[in-house]
Amino acid sequence: MLVCPMCGHEWSADDTDASAAEAAAPVVDAVGNVLADGDTVTIVKDLKVKGAGGGAVKVGTKVRGIRLIDDGVGDHDIDATVPGFGRMQLKSSVVKKSL
Repeated sequence: MLVCPMCGHEWSADDTDASAAEAAAPVVDAVGNVLADGDTVTIVKDLKVKGAGGGAVKVGTKVRGIRLIDDGVGDHDIDATVPGFGRMQLKSSVVKKSL
């Protein structure tokens, strides 16, 4: 058992290894390519947008300069600015890495 000297929180050493392995897992796109910060991706599925403007992000929309995030809402692991829609979070399963 490990104990935090500041707050007294206790946890097992095995928990630390599991969370480190989970954090080290690479983010992959819909076809299995590894994504990195700054990559350009293409949307592979129409995405309905909820909120003020509504509408949909169409297949083939190119998104430049993505940023990978760990604390996204649900399964969302990409933060990006989508042309015509502004800043939003995307799932890696709906994008494909562009060259």
